[in-house]
Amino acid sequence: MGVRAPPRLLELASQSLLQNEALAIVALEELPTELFPPLFMAAFAGRHTQALKAMVQAWPFPCLPLGALMKDHQPHLETFQAVLDGLDILLGQEVRPRRWKLQVLDLRQNTHQDFWTLWSGIKASVCSLLVPEPAQPMQKRCKVEAQVVLKPAQAPVEVLVDLCLKEDTLDETISYLLKKAKQRRSLLHLRCQKLRIFTMPMQSIRRILKVVQLDSIQDLEVNCIWKLATLGRFVPHLGRMGNLRRLLLSRIHILPRTTPDQEEHFVDQLTIQFLNLPHLQKLYLDSISFLEGRLHQVLRCLKTPLETLWITNCLISESDLAYLSQCPSVSQLKDLGLSGVNLTSLSLEPLKVLIEWTSATLQDLDLDECGIMDSQFSALLPALSCCSQLTTFSFCGNPISMAVLESLLHHTMGLSKLSHVLYPSPLESYEDVRGTLHLGLLAQLHARLKRLLCESGRSSMVWVSASPCPHCGDLHLRPCCCCCC
Repeated sequence: MGVRAPPRLLELASQSLLQNEALAIVALEELPTELFPPLFMAAFAGRHTQALKAMVQAWPFPCLPLGALMKDHQPHLETFQAVLDGLDILLGQEVRPRRWKLQVLDLRQNTHQDFWTLWSGIKASVCSLLVPEPAQPMQKRCKVEAQVVLKPAQAPVEVLVDLCLKEDTLDETISYLLKKAKQRRSLLHLRCQKLRIFTMPMQSIRRILKVVQLDSIQDLEVNCIWKLATLGRFVPHLGRMGNLRRLLLSRIHILPRTTPDQEEHFVDQLTIQFLNLPHLQKLYLDSISFLEGRLHQVLRCLKTPLETLWITNCLISESDLAYLSQCPSVSQLKDLGLSGVNLTSLSLEPLKVLIEWTSATLQDLDLDECGIMDSQFSALLPALSCCSQLTTFSFCGNPISMAVLESLLHHTMGLSKLSHVLYPSPLESYEDVRGTLHLGLLAQLHARLKRLLCESGRSSMVWVSASPCPHCGDLHLRPCCCCCC
C-alpha cells in the first residue's frame, strides 16, 4: 500500500476553523478571498451545513461550480439543500452582502474542473469567469469596506444543470432544486443545456419544463416509446427551444386506430415547430414509424443547413430518397447516417446524387445494415471517390462480394483523409446459404485486403471487418474477439 500524503497546512486550518461553525461564519467577513474555496471544500466534505449556507451568501466569485465538487464528493442531500437554502435566503433579501458576487451556480459535473484544484494550490489555470477581481491594497480595501456594507439586489442568479428524466420519481436533489426554482421563479433561473428524456409520464415532464428556461436547451434527446399523439403534447415545448443545436427523436409509433387525418395533424404539429429552431445543426431520427413518404414534411421546415442527419431503423420510400437528394437543408452535410434503413428494393441513384452533392463537406458516412447489393454498391463508388473530406465510412451488414470490396479500395485510394473503413465479411467467406462463417476463408480475404492496401501505399488506412460470431451471431470487429470463439 502507498503512503498517504500528510494533510497540508491549508487543509488543517480549514478543518480547525470548522470545528466551531459559529466562529467560522463570523470569520467569513474578514476571510481572504483565496481561502474561500478550500474552506468551502472542507465544509462540503464534512457536511457543515450552517457554514455552507453562510458561505454561499458571501461567495466572492461570479460562479460557484458546485457540480465539479459534487463529482468528487458524493453529495449528501442535506449538504446540497444547505447550498440552495443559503442561496434562497440571499434571494429573499432586498439588499445583498458586500462580498457576494455570485451570478451562476453551476451544477454540471464536467465543467470548471480546474477551479477547486487551483484554489487548493494544486494547479494554476482557471476559467476567467471564476477569477476574483484583483485584491486592493489593505489600507484602501479597509476604507471601502467601512463605507459600503450592503449593495442592492442585482440580476437573477442562473443555475446551470443537465437533466436526465428517467423515472416517475426524480432524484431528491433535483426535486429540491426544482422546488426552489419554482418558488423563486423571477430570481432563480434554471438553465439546462442538455436534456435527456427516457421514461417519465408526460404530465411530469411538462411540469418540469415549466420551471426550466427553455431557450437555454441546446441538446435534446427524446428517447421514449411514445405514441404520435403523446409527441403532439410535447412539441409546443420544443418550439420554445429557440437555441436548440442537436435533436434526437427515437421510437415514436402510431396506434393502429389512428386515422390518416389525425396522423397528418400530429406530423404537421411537429414539423411546424422546426420553423422556431433557427440554430438546429444535428438531427437524429430513429425508429420513427410515420416517416415513410413524409420526409419532405420534416426537412422542408428547417431554416438552416444541417451538419448531421441520421435516419436510422426507419422505413423510407423512393420519393423520400429522391427528395433527400435535392433538399437544401442537407447541402452541407458533414455526417450522414442511414443505418438500418432497407434500401434493397430502391434505386440508389438519388443517394449517389446526394453523396456527390455533399462531397466537399461529407466526413462520416454510415450505411450499415441497409441490405445494399453488389450492383447498387458499385453504382455508388464513383460518388464516394469524390468525397475529399471523408474520414470514416461504415457499411457493415450488407451482402457485398470480395470483388466489390477491392473495387471500393481502388476508388478510395485518392481520399487522403479517409482513415477508417468498417466493412462486412464478404460473401465468399460464408460456407453456405445459412450464413455459416468460415473463419479460415475470412482470414485469407482479410490478408488479401491488407496486402492491397500496402501495395497501394495506404497501409495506415484502417479497414476493420464486422463479422458475426459463428456461435452467438453477434457482430464483432474481429472474428476472434468474441468470448464464444
